[in-house]
Amino acid sequence: MKSFEYVITDEVGIHARPAGILAKEARNYASKITITNEAGKSAEAKKLMAVMGLGVKCGQKVTVTIEGEDEETVAPIIQKFFEDNF
Repeated sequence: MKSFEYVITDEVGIHARPAGILAKEARNYASKITITNEAGKSAEAKKLMAVMGLGVKCGQKVTVTIEGEDEETVAPIIQKFFEDNF
């Protein structure tokens, strides 16, 4: 299992467009990618509405966990995705 924490810097938080791109990207991998907000609520990254339901705002910290057979490859890709989009 790999994980990293990330503070959302996008002024509108995790919103529809980048969340949709994240869900599409996450579906390319066998690993389960989970996003957990500061309140402890989590969502699978492959599920757009679940990610949107987290209600993550700018300045809030999320924990992203990658678990599965390709986690070593996927973790840096997803971390870069967060840095570029959120």
